[in-house]
Amino acid sequence: MSSQPLIVSIPTPPSSPVLYYSPPSPTLCKSLKVIFTTSWINVLLIFVPLGYIAFELKWNTTWVFVLNFLAIIPLAILFEFAAESVSLRVTGCLLNTTFSNTIESIVFIVALKEGQIRIVQASILGSIISNLLLVLGMRFIAGEIYHRGQSFNVTAAQTALSSMSLACISLIIPAAFISFVSSVENSDIISNDDEKYKEILNLSHGTAIILLITYILYLLFHLKTHTHFYQAEEENENDEQPQLTLIVSLLLLAVVTVSVSFSADYLADSIEGIVESHELNKTFVGLILIPNIKKISEIVGTLTSPMKNKMDLHYAIHSAVGSSMQIALFVSPLLVILGWIIGQQMTLFFHTFETIILFASVMMTYYLIQGGETHWLKGAIFLATYVIIALATYFYPN
Repeated sequence: MSSQPLIVSIPTPPSSPVLYYSPPSPTLCKSLKVIFTTSWINVLLIFVPLGYIAFELKWNTTWVFVLNFLAIIPLAILFEFAAESVSLRVTGCLLNTTFSNTIESIVFIVALKEGQIRIVQASILGSIISNLLLVLGMRFIAGEIYHRGQSFNVTAAQTALSSMSLACISLIIPAAFISFVSSVENSDIISNDDEKYKEILNLSHGTAIILLITYILYLLFHLKTHTHFYQAEEENENDEQPQLTLIVSLLLLAVVTVSVSFSADYLADSIEGIVESHELNKTFVGLILIPNIKKISEIVGTLTSPMKNKMDLHYAIHSAVGSSMQIALFVSPLLVILGWIIGQQMTLFFHTFETIILFASVMMTYYLIQGGETHWLKGAIFLATYVIIALATYFYPN
């Protein structure tokens, strides 16, 4: 008789649930790392909460202004980085330039809402002048250091500058109008209730509508009828790959936009205090300080773009001349229309001193880009002119 093996069944205790740690998504970690390491200036993000705290605790207006000024700088860089990731998936140069003016537009709109019309007017001109002289001058010098004999699409640059000439004329005419009327009536003082001011307000509204129509025609020229002028630049854009996913890019744009709106609001609220406490004139604050919040990020980009030999339309001309053209033909008339809607008497009437500065900057830029080639002396001339303007503005009477 064969023996059967004895099988004993031992009951096992019920298994207890095991908790597993779920690490963050590798894509999310990578995106955050890319975002915060995109520039060393991101260390200034610490000033974002500090600026909010300074305003809420009612610190000295100087601290509120400085902290929020420093806070907008890294936010502008992050916005530009996210905008570039989006524009690489769409149309490239034009969209990226439009995005690049968003931060400035937010600051302008907030200041307009606060009734800082003098600051808004000076900041519009300051943004244009900074693009043409400071940013373009830095790009020419940096391009000469890393790559000699660089060239760009002079036809497209001259097209944008031609549109800028129209913007200059639209600013000169209101100044000439007021000057002529004042000389006829032997009066130099214009109040908001004056009949002459109402006339210049109506002139500004009509001019703003014409400038917006001109900008639409420029978009048609760029995107439809003469795309071959910009084809080389668009092909260069397509060679690059976005570093962020589309969803992350859009979320970053939304977060930065909200953050900038708060910082800009606190910055605009502190302007009156800093002007009075430090005896600064509003022309200097608007023409030099406010526009350079955004321009610092562009100057940082200037130091890296020439390393990749990106002195084409997008990196050298389109980001400077194209951005100035959009400020003149789109942002400034849009602010006039917006002021018309919300009851702020925003006009295109600028002081003669500022109008002359703008006209001289545009004309000098037009002549210096002739030939489509760059060298360091052109850049030095741009920078020297900007420094002279900054000095003259600093000593300009309030």
